[in-house]
Amino acid sequence: MVSFKTLYSSLILCFFLVSACNAQQNDYEGVIFSKGDTLRGSLSPERTCYDVHHYLLDLDIDFENKSIAGNVQFSINATENFNLLQFDLYENMIVEKVSFEGKELNFERAHDAVFVTFPQKINKGEALSFQVAYHGTPRKAITPPWDGGFVWKKDKEDRPWLGVTCEGDGASLWWPNKDHLSDEPDSMDIKVSVPKDLTCIANGNLISSKTKKDKKTFHWKVSYPINNYNVTINVAHYVHFKDTYTSKDKDQLALDYYVLDYNLKKAKEHFKQVPGVLEAFEYYFDKYPFWDDGFALVETSYLGMEHQGAIAYGNKYMRGYLGGNIPNHMDWDYIIVHETGHEYWGNSISMNDMAEMWIHESFTTYMESLFVEYHYSYEEAVDYLGMQKAWIANQRPIVGPKHVNFQKFGSSDHYFKGSWVLHTLRSVIDDDELWFELLKSFYQEHSISNIDTEDFIEYVNEKTGQDFNYFFEQYLFKAKVPRLLYKMEEKGDDLMVHFKWDEETGNFPMKLKMGNPSLYKTVVPGTQVRSLYFKDLLPEDFQIADELFLIKTAPLNLTNNGRGKKRR
Repeated sequence: MVSFKTLYSSLILCFFLVSACNAQQNDYEGVIFSKGDTLRGSLSPERTCYDVHHYLLDLDIDFENKSIAGNVQFSINATENFNLLQFDLYENMIVEKVSFEGKELNFERAHDAVFVTFPQKINKGEALSFQVAYHGTPRKAITPPWDGGFVWKKDKEDRPWLGVTCEGDGASLWWPNKDHLSDEPDSMDIKVSVPKDLTCIANGNLISSKTKKDKKTFHWKVSYPINNYNVTINVAHYVHFKDTYTSKDKDQLALDYYVLDYNLKKAKEHFKQVPGVLEAFEYYFDKYPFWDDGFALVETSYLGMEHQGAIAYGNKYMRGYLGGNIPNHMDWDYIIVHETGHEYWGNSISMNDMAEMWIHESFTTYMESLFVEYHYSYEEAVDYLGMQKAWIANQRPIVGPKHVNFQKFGSSDHYFKGSWVLHTLRSVIDDDELWFELLKSFYQEHSISNIDTEDFIEYVNEKTGQDFNYFFEQYLFKAKVPRLLYKMEEKGDDLMVHFKWDEETGNFPMKLKMGNPSLYKTVVPGTQVRSLYFKDLLPEDFQIADELFLIKTAPLNLTNNGRGKKRR
């Protein structure tokens, strides 16, 4: 049997090796990972030895003291023989006891990890349950949803209003679980006791609500796999109203809305746009993925979050992003569109490691432009993408170091740059029928599952019959985008354009378009200067198609770039 002390020492060594290796490979210089990051982010034998298939979370909320107390039952399958396993709970939360078959088990803590020793060997293939009793004061979120924690607020009538956010920070900030993205439970039960004059909304379907003395217990059931960070509770003076969405095949989806009572009238009008969002995404991908659990929007005091089947909505019933950030002639709610997109990318298709956040955010951000294309036009979708482009920083690679619970991206590139990577890929493939079939079939083949970046790359290569490894290596694993050097040379009424990739971009065989925007020519720049002749084209009418491709441009010096130096 491996002792806890030996195990911990091995994990710390692993922490240094993984950190050094990933920093070198992924160009994340200056990023420091803690021992706790490694315990959370790595898949040690004490985590891979079991698979969670169900959680039962039973929670009591104390509003006066802003504290919680609860029990979590882990129902697991042993994937290997073991007698030591790890679960996770932030170190500020108190583990009272861990029980198995009516007996208390020994456990030790290291940062936010809890190591539990079983009295006998658990054999591979064995199904079992153990329980964790805990309590404490969960961390408060300072700037939700961008940092995790409980959000204790009051509504405008000075009544309690509670929410929670924990993406990146992890669900273990408020309940014990195996806090690694690769292991989602197949289903979950959530029981929450609150003061009887309040309502608690969680994920899935409401099974029951029972009042006992001054408390009311709400029992919600999730019938699909769910990311731990998507498990949520919302407590307030909510009122409930319903609508339905009819799919293309005439199935009826329940739409449930929970809003503060004084916002009921405006919510009923504002949420009429939801069916149009679901229609667009069904067209491009498939029907809403969690059909049996229904679709819900729950009003929150913070902006929003993609909590599965219970989307946090806090955009104040405004168009765009709190009233802006979309073209002036459009009237749609950014939070409804973006967070509904996450039901497909993030909730249905999920990443295995926090470093691959682009799988959630890039695809969902790109879905915003698809929503615009569906309801407006392709040209307006390209214009909308142009608005996203202003937020691209190119500071670090989109994909970060793995196995260290990485969340220090430093910019929003895994949103906006990633969206542009997909837009660029569409432009390079240059076959919309193939592009949309690729997107839809990949989604449908991988829905309700976890994937790695390599799964998408391999799929693109297979569906297109081309090798796009060079493309993803440049755009996902390097910070800078390709830079095209070019020079225009007037030839009477005609134009000669000389171009090449800069030295840092090197041999990058991506197609580009240039010329008159009404009739672009396709080119493949190289490491040597190439030239293209455009008849009846003035310099002011020439354009590199940077509305279609994510590149930088700079002047080309013909003297020193591929044509030799002048003799003296």
